[in-house]
Amino acid sequence: EAIELRRWVIGPEGTSQGRRRGLAARLADVASYDAEGAAVIDQARHAATALPSDDWLKRIVQGEPFGPVESLLAAVRAHVYTRSEDGRSGSDAGYGLEAELAEPSGALVEAAMEAAECLDGLLKPLNRLGKRLEAILTDPPDWADGAARARMEGALGSLGWRTNLIAGWLALLSRIGGPADPDFVDWLAVDRYEGREFDVGLHRHWLDPSRPFAQVVLQPAHGVALTSATLRGGGEDWAIAEARSGARHLDFAASRFEAASPFNYGEQAEVLIVTDIKRGDIAGLSAGYSRLIEASQGGALGLFTAIRRLRAVHARIADRLARASLPLYAQHVDPIDTGTLIDIFRDDVHASLLGTDALRDGVDVPGHSLRCVVMEQVPWPRPTILHRARKAAGGGGSFDDRLIRARLAQAFGRLIRSKDDHGHFIVLSSAFPSRLLSAFPNGTPVTRLTLDEALQRVSKGVFGNERMSGDELARSGEGPDSA
Repeated sequence: EAIELRRWVIGPEGTSQGRRRGLAARLADVASYDAEGAAVIDQARHAATALPSDDWLKRIVQGEPFGPVESLLAAVRAHVYTRSEDGRSGSDAGYGLEAELAEPSGALVEAAMEAAECLDGLLKPLNRLGKRLEAILTDPPDWADGAARARMEGALGSLGWRTNLIAGWLALLSRIGGPADPDFVDWLAVDRYEGREFDVGLHRHWLDPSRPFAQVVLQPAHGVALTSATLRGGGEDWAIAEARSGARHLDFAASRFEAASPFNYGEQAEVLIVTDIKRGDIAGLSAGYSRLIEASQGGALGLFTAIRRLRAVHARIADRLARASLPLYAQHVDPIDTGTLIDIFRDDVHASLLGTDALRDGVDVPGHSLRCVVMEQVPWPRPTILHRARKAAGGGGSFDDRLIRARLAQAFGRLIRSKDDHGHFIVLSSAFPSRLLSAFPNGTPVTRLTLDEALQRVSKGVFGNERMSGDELARSGEGPDSA
């Protein structure tokens, strides 16, 4: 984010090329014809040179940070490796590290103070530039034609976003060495992928994100309608819905409305919990996915909680499915955007698609193209610093259960999108607590069984299920007379 801010203010530097323009180019009229505006643009450009530039991470790793913000990031990195349990033990080296912002070292506090001074030096000219643009727009000079005013209005919007961002950074830096803000969760992190570092940062999130949503979106609105099939978390308690939506932060009571589902889940869907695939057994997990996709003759959506496992399974099963004329696509593997992957999957009833959270929460594929959803395991939340803080504030174990039920309900919702849809929802994990079964709609049959038994049910659903007529199978290309 700091590099992005530098590029937004300064523009291309050195031999770098690109469409991104700095403030001077974006506001060329102001820089050329308005002395006061040109002066604050120059001040902002000079102040932005203290932000990280290209190869910043390489310099930090080598112990040669340049400027106060890079020095701060170097201190953050050192703090994380010193305090992080994973950093001390060396376990799970492929994943990112994080550490709480508690008892910071003197070096970190000093670096934060110097970085704050640098950021404040950038914020002041940006604020003055915003005021100058407003003054020019209020009383435009002769050179401010329609195109120039449009450019200034556009710059004002993006300028306000950047000044708010810097103000947030300053608030976070002022917390280092001082008291914590109970409304926020702060932590430090080193982001890594397969053992390679790619980012270092200070993070701040709202403890309850529904509070700013209520303040910024709900409170000023004349009226807001919030709808979701999973808003109440699979129960009858409207308090969960009000907490998720931010309604509990309003000064008035929200109206409530509920409608019964139009789907007959007892006839249209079945939940199968496969109990004989061991956790961590990639070979067994891959075999389960390939055999289930073959049994359903495609039309499967595979959902994973980790990109690494998705790629490992895809590498093991792609060739086998290709030989069976069953196309397999995958997020984080195929160099295609998610929307296009979904379109390809939707258009081919024999295709299958593997993905992570974005597919679990946002796929709409009605019809026979999606007839089997396979989850690699129960979507347990990762015990991050942010999650632990929200869990402590949200009721402990019950918070985790609500979160898991919501994820399961969202995943199950991919399967039945119309009254004519049928299919199986399969979880490849024996560690599925019965208390989480309330995530599924009332009347949905749930069976714990072995993989072989699940294969028989899936095969029957595709080739001989009495719920699908011969005409329906023929229209989908699965009938006995299809080529």
